[in-house]
Order: sequence, then C-alpha cells, then structure tokens
Amino acid sequence: MFYEPSKNNHGLSKNPFNSLIVPRPIGWISSIDNEGNINLAPYSFFNAVCYRPPTVMFSSGSSSGKDGMKDTLRNIEATGEFVCNLATWETRDQMNQTSASVSPKTDEMELSGLTPLISNLVNVPRVAETPVNLECRYLKSIRVPSWEERDRYFLVLGEVIGIHIRDECLTENGLVDIAKINPIGRMGYNDYTSVSGKTIFTMVRPD
Repeated sequence: MFYEPSKNNHGLSKNPFNSLIVPRPIGWISSIDNEGNINLAPYSFFNAVCYRPPTVMFSSGSSSGKDGMKDTLRNIEATGEFVCNLATWETRDQMNQTSASVSPKTDEMELSGLTPLISNLVNVPRVAETPVNLECRYLKSIRVPSWEERDRYFLVLGEVIGIHIRDECLTENGLVDIAKINPIGRMGYNDYTSVSGKTIFTMVRPD
C-alpha cells in the first residue's frame, strides 16, 4: 500500500505511522515547576542525540491548557532542568499510570506510588525505582512545523550532566548489562515491548 499522511488516505482502522517507527525508547521525564510541584510523564518520541556532549531529546505535544503547553515542557523551560528516568519492565504499570491527564499541581510520583530521590546536580527529583537516571540541563526547544495550530509539537533538547546506574546493572568487565535493566519500548497502538536477554544479539561492525 501507499498513502500520503497529509491526506490521511491510508484506509486503515488506525493511523499506522506510530507502528512503523518501533520500538521507541520511553523518556520518563521528571520536572518541577517554580513552586516545587513535581511532574512525571512518559514520552515515547524520545532518544539520544549525540555523545559529546551527551544529549537527549523528546517531543512534547500540545495541551488543552491556556498556553497550549504540557506541564513537562512548561516546567523545563521555566527551571532549565529535568531528569530522564528509564522505564523498565518492573515499572511498566507506574509508567502507564503517570500518562494520565491530571492537574499541574498533582504529584505523579506520589499518585503512582513511586519514590523521589534527590539528584546530585539538578533540583529535580529522580525515580528511585528505576535503575538508570539521567540528570539533564535544558538546552532549547524547537517548534516542529505543523499542519494546524492544534498539532503543535516541540522538540526538547537536554544535555546529560549526570548519570546514575545501579551497580548491579554493570558487569564485572565494566559494561552495562541491559538484560538486567530490562527496559521497555513503545510500539504502535497500546503495545509495548521489552529488551530482555532473549532479544539481544551482537554484530561487529566492519573495519
């Protein structure tokens, strides 16, 4: 089949685009507002950008609020900081809970039974239940050109200035044991996948 996204002429029961760019890692972003209210929300348009400096990105869509911004984006632009917490198989239910639409003053960590931990370099708490946390300094937001005003998306870039890795998730020869972390990724529709020991394979790049 072939279709043009701008015409939405795929003829399928649901838009297939999100089901084709998969799996997408989940950026479970914690932030705070200027009053200290904690926000935690998952973003499946998320990934690493580069090594030096280590940089991550996520895409934030529009909201029904007065300024049209999601709480996460508003908080990060106001404070200049955020933490990316790795969503795992063990925390999948809590991650899903934090995707609910709640008021800006609702603490999603408390709502989903998660434990906030003090970060080392930023004032934003990290999630204790996740084995990896990336402390980030906000770099910039870039508005993605959209077809309509209601389809506003912002690409958010952050420099990773501090990394927490649980000791038991490192091998004896100093490598990350991704099977022990068992991160989850977003597929299409309501589907997810996980990176377990059975799904990993190795290929050496040619010289």
